[in-house]
Amino acid sequence: MLLRFSSRFLLPRPWPQASSVVFAGLLGLLSFTATAQAPTSIPEPLTNNPAPARPTDFLSPAFHKQRRELLRAQMPSNSVAVVFAAPVRNRANDVDYIYHQNPDFHYLTGYEEPDAVLLLFKEPRTVGGQPGVTEALFTQPRDPARESWTGRRLGAAGAKGQLALQYAADNKDFSAAGIKWTDFDKILVPGLPADTRDDFSNPADLHSLVATFRQQAAVPADYNPAVTEFNNLIRRNGIRNARRVTEYLSSQVKETPALGTTPLIRAYLAATTDAARQAAIDANPPGRFDDATLGEKLGDLRAIKTPEELALLRRAIRISAQGQREVMKLLRPDMGEMDVQGLHEYVYRRYGAEFQGYPSIVGGGANGCILHYETNDRQRLDNDLVLMDCGAEYHGYSADVTRTAPPSGTFSPAQRQIYELVLAAQEAGFAACRPGANFDAPNKATQEVVAAGLQKLGIIKKKEEFRKYYPHGASHYLGLDVHDSGSYGPLQAGNVITVEPGIYIPAGSPCDPKWWNIGVRIEDDALITATGYENLSAEAPRTVADIEKLMAEPSALEGFKLPDLK
Repeated sequence: MLLRFSSRFLLPRPWPQASSVVFAGLLGLLSFTATAQAPTSIPEPLTNNPAPARPTDFLSPAFHKQRRELLRAQMPSNSVAVVFAAPVRNRANDVDYIYHQNPDFHYLTGYEEPDAVLLLFKEPRTVGGQPGVTEALFTQPRDPARESWTGRRLGAAGAKGQLALQYAADNKDFSAAGIKWTDFDKILVPGLPADTRDDFSNPADLHSLVATFRQQAAVPADYNPAVTEFNNLIRRNGIRNARRVTEYLSSQVKETPALGTTPLIRAYLAATTDAARQAAIDANPPGRFDDATLGEKLGDLRAIKTPEELALLRRAIRISAQGQREVMKLLRPDMGEMDVQGLHEYVYRRYGAEFQGYPSIVGGGANGCILHYETNDRQRLDNDLVLMDCGAEYHGYSADVTRTAPPSGTFSPAQRQIYELVLAAQEAGFAACRPGANFDAPNKATQEVVAAGLQKLGIIKKKEEFRKYYPHGASHYLGLDVHDSGSYGPLQAGNVITVEPGIYIPAGSPCDPKWWNIGVRIEDDALITATGYENLSAEAPRTVADIEKLMAEPSALEGFKLPDLK
């Protein structure tokens, strides 16, 4: 999946105005209240009904505890780190999206529920009357009636016991925990949730937790999470990736002019040299309320995968590679994009992956020339190439694997030429994957091959025109986020990155029409090792010969056919 800088400008969701929504919510409240008042209709309390066995290969409590200790060791003296759980996000009416935890929160705790906050103290503090506390987690409380509707909760005792937290309490106790925020020299926050909803029935929901923190810690009234995200982007990538950062910020300021008035963004965009850019960064350091340091430290930790993390990433990537293999065997001209998407995602679930790491991209022909195409509703693929950028998420870790294949089972001459050019570019990118190399080295290697190849084919006249058909970078980190945290500095052993060159030639391009509507991307997930790299997604074939050979084989799903609905 292509890396793109992004920022969130989501506002708190207002209370719904539509009468149908209010009525549905009222009915839900009434039905819940009625059920809660009728003990005979409530299942046996979940405290006495333990959960069935779950997978045993989740990250261990020891892993999360070690991550917390490593982070604490890097915090400045007399500081506190504050990390909030992710918001619950609404899909429509009274239906929410399946909850997905803030990856930083998951990394540090393993806690998968909403309405929670984690505190890490550099030096021991007294919390809730308990002295000597270095870590405190405030969780949503146990509630058997609600749990019978929405699932089991750990509660404070469960979090402390199962997740090996030193101190845990109900989230309703956060406001009265007695934390002396004014005593800290630094309050480290990797951004505050900006899209929380105020649940009037829950006085300790995430909205209330954030409001309590803002009030007690005296967070500046003009603090803007979106600006924080941009400032962190500048501090982490503003020198080594100046061109891309400048282009992105300029586009955002054009869309939202008020951003251009903030000190760091204004000074950075005015700079014309790296020295001037660094001076702008130095002149606008984080203050006491520090929204940069924690994100930087967490990014450095998350960028180097431990053996425990690599086991989960390998599983996610192998599942995704098997999805590519089975779909290639089944691919036919009369299939649609949605058929292809469904087959990938069925394979994921069959192997135990809980989710996709991102919305599946399945683009046939012209749709394959749209970089982040997610509609996936073309009815017939016919003989156009189909680009499949799909990745399983296994226990929070996301794969990211792209293959491009011909539904007919055989590449046409023009399709083969473009495909083999992209493959040659990817091989050059792999060759640049070694510890100590600049993060952008694989990208530059792929660009050189694509530029020379497009010129040789007569698709461009000058090499610098390659950007018209290869507009994205070749690599990003991979992990708990599909575009994972990291410094984007020199590659290090333990990094997992993508290598994903592509060529996209939409209809109407200034070249021979025989190339039109050919879109090709080949993406693999590479582990940087002590001596080079390991292609973790090698089980999915990449060469023309191997793809055509595999497509001629029967699939394990070959006999799967549903009756027509007339």
